[in-house]
Formats: sequence, C-alpha cells, structure tokens
Amino acid sequence: MKKRLLLLPLITLLGACSDSEVGDVSLGLFTLKDIKLHSMTDPIVTGVTCHVASVEADLSLSDPSDSSIACRQTGEITPQMIAQIDKSKSGEVVFKQSKSVFFKSMKVRRIYDGEHQTLMYLSYTTKETSGSFKHSLSTVPLWGTQAYSENLVGQK
Repeated sequence: MKKRLLLLPLITLLGACSDSEVGDVSLGLFTLKDIKLHSMTDPIVTGVTCHVASVEADLSLSDPSDSSIACRQTGEITPQMIAQIDKSKSGEVVFKQSKSVFFKSMKVRRIYDGEHQTLMYLSYTTKETSGSFKHSLSTVPLWGTQAYSENLVGQK
C-alpha cells in the first residue's frame, strides 16, 4: 500500500503533461529511426497545445538531438492561468523526455514575455551535439484571449 501511495504523485506529475504520441513516420527500413510526433497540453495554461517532432532510434543508446515544436491556442486562456505561471526569465519546464541512457533529455520550457503578452515554448536538448545545442521555439500570443490586458501593452 505504501508503494502505491508513493507512486501516486509521480503518476499525477507525468499525467499532468498530457503527452501522447499522435504520429510515427519511418525514415526507412534500414535506418531503424522514426520521427515521433507528440501532442502535449500545457499543464497550467490548458488552452495551449504543443506538437513536438523528434527522431527516435530504436536500437541506439542515444536518440538524435534534433526536434521541432509548434504550439497553438486550442482552448481558453484565462488571467488566472497566467497568474499561476513562473514569470522569471528562465520560465519553467512543462515537459521532459529522456533521449539517452547517458542523461540526455529533451525539455520544453514555457517562458512568459510580459511586454508582448506572449507565451514562448522552447524545445531543447540538454547535451551538446556536433558543437551546438539543438533547440526550437514556438510562440502563443495572448491577443484575443481573456488573459490579454490593454493595460499591459508596452510595459516590461
């Protein structure tokens, strides 16, 4: 019973991301690599859905670092949601996926641009590959949502 109680917060945390695989494209029979497409709903700003594409290698100890992200408003975004998010310059991780047995992971971080009232979603890997860190950016403007405020236009 105690083990089940300890697993409950972990299951809840993983479920909060609402990550699901929505596509799988083979890169060829002899490559053993596929492009996996994942759909992720922001756990706090539930009116935002991100789609992340990344390469997964079935028989490799480490997946390639390349990924791309596209995020869109798919529901309501309220002022209460925006009030709950981390507004620091580094934002907060809203999704994390292991990409290697050697501690490489892909993360999606939400960063709030208050001056432009825009949510930025940054997809990146935590290990350097071929001299660079791979990353991709998508933005969701609050314009047209309940969370947009005319009083904040032009303020930092």
